[in-house]
Amino acid sequence: MEIINLLEKLEDIVEEASKLPMSNKVVVHKHEVLEIITEMRIKLPDEIKQASWIKEERQRILSETQSEASSIINDAMHRQSALIDDHELTKLAEQNAKEIEERARRTAFELKKETIEYCDRLLAKTQEGMEKILKTLAENREELDNL
Repeated sequence: MEIINLLEKLEDIVEEASKLPMSNKVVVHKHEVLEIITEMRIKLPDEIKQASWIKEERQRILSETQSEASSIINDAMHRQSALIDDHELTKLAEQNAKEIEERARRTAFELKKETIEYCDRLLAKTQEGMEKILKTLAENREELDNL
């Protein structure tokens, strides 16, 4: 994530800055810090767009999974209807249909679960990055107020 890299640059600038004698305050190059903040402002909408894309992708995957499960269930029902002529074949068809339906449900559930977990991890990373940005900005503002 580029925002994280920019935050690390800001942190490096502060860490490497000259300290004022007998204080915890440091002197930083205003232009350099403002340039990084400007880059962050430019890149932040991309991070937000990425989170939005992840959310849309999650919904698309869920829809595809539900559609695939419905298709599998419909296929099983059609196979069952074709085997009704013979009693033994009917029993077998019913059993197969139930197994296919159960597999479809399990598959849909697993895909949904994995999709939700994947999206949650991506959103958590994005949230963590944004929280770091906000914390750093608050600390920088507090330092500016203390100057």
